[in-house]
Amino acid sequence: MRSHLLNETTAELYRRSATEAVERVAAHIAATKRPFTGVSPDELSPAVDAIDLDRPLGDTSAALDELEEVYLRDAVYFHHPRYLAHLNCPVVIPAVTAEAILAAVNSSLDTWDQSAGGTLIERRLIDWTAGRIGYGPTTADGVFTSGGSQSNLQALLLAREETKTDGRTQHPADLRVFTSEASHFSVQKSAKLLGLPPESVVAIPVDHDKRMQTVALAHALERCEAEGAIPMAVVATAGTTDFGSIDPLPEIAALCARYGTWMHVDAAYGCGLLVSPTRRHLLEGIESADSVTVDYHKSFFQPVSSSALLVRDGVTLRHATYYADYLNPRSAPVPNQVDKSLQTTRRFDALKLWMTLRVMGADGIGELFDEVVDLAAEGWKVLAADPRFDVAVEPQLSTLVFRYIPSDVTSPAMIDRANLYARKALFASGEAVVAGTKVGGRHYLKFTLLNPQTTVADIEAVLDLLAGHARQYLGDSLVHAS
Repeated sequence: MRSHLLNETTAELYRRSATEAVERVAAHIAATKRPFTGVSPDELSPAVDAIDLDRPLGDTSAALDELEEVYLRDAVYFHHPRYLAHLNCPVVIPAVTAEAILAAVNSSLDTWDQSAGGTLIERRLIDWTAGRIGYGPTTADGVFTSGGSQSNLQALLLAREETKTDGRTQHPADLRVFTSEASHFSVQKSAKLLGLPPESVVAIPVDHDKRMQTVALAHALERCEAEGAIPMAVVATAGTTDFGSIDPLPEIAALCARYGTWMHVDAAYGCGLLVSPTRRHLLEGIESADSVTVDYHKSFFQPVSSSALLVRDGVTLRHATYYADYLNPRSAPVPNQVDKSLQTTRRFDALKLWMTLRVMGADGIGELFDEVVDLAAEGWKVLAADPRFDVAVEPQLSTLVFRYIPSDVTSPAMIDRANLYARKALFASGEAVVAGTKVGGRHYLKFTLLNPQTTVADIEAVLDLLAGHARQYLGDSLVHAS
């Protein structure tokens, strides 16, 4: 129906509808007492399944009432200080304001004739980020992406094509990608999407701090060359998902230079250090990378999605370029971002970071990230002093990995089950949300601290809740066993 199209005749309806939606969300945020209600899929599914999508309500208020029941009431709210699970950050208001603008104007960032102004804003932000990395002001380039997985995929595409350019590639089975055993799974997924066999990805062992062992990498590169295989890329990680560990970038860069290998740094998590007033040195060596992944929607406090791939030599982005007469003909003398992107239609996500920088400034973002890194250091001290828990690694960023270990239970399998139960029971209660992972084959719990509102007291309270649930499970298990 034309009455619902956004145009000059419906601007007032748009204003009323958007205002009502914002007011409802604001009310939820203001009233949220815990990050989750604890609703289960079985409880919520009937309400969603019962909605007849072929019978519209015809009214925004009625649709928002319905949305309260199937989404808003039971949503997981990342802004709550006891949401401690995944790499989901609370978002800053300037970026949310930008979301309202970009959704309504609905620019598509593929060609200039669809995104005048937007194209230049995105390019300026790419230049700004490249400068923060330490790339040259005239040679570097990049493009915004949907997230770290897409950025890593495009980086490895460029690495593969650049290897072909060198005339060394004979067969995909000859190519090797080296990455730490703690790196993101998107490295393996990207290799598969690029047609590389599973054995092409070589996992390099990590040290006690979960950082890639450069001695092992050197041996692997040497062995690769001796076997007649081709070292296509080394993927270093600046902020692993589980541990927040940062691989030794200068040493990795030196090895890549020796073997003529593309160096990619997955800094999806650790990119917040680019604006840190106190910790920028932790990314020393990143300027030597051929490509870098950054996720602003992690440590820059931006709404999803907001990510980018940066390259030291912008010419390499030609490997993602295809021309269509109806879209971006070769002769067009205008800047078209589709020439650099794996996507065609693409949201103006760059506006969120632009508004954030113009309102808060880079130091303002960096100070927020510093706060959560400081919090993780305090949390590590709490865990290290608590006899109920074993903490895996002293954090470099804002992640804590730990395990409840009771003094009177010696069965590793039983302790595994107690930790798993504690996490699930806590989630079901809605009092807090934490993540889990494995270390050495054993189940651990994980705090991912990205909320500056979270306090040490929150950490201590959640630890007590986890210990209580684990203790309850062990007590019940012992009763049933007897």
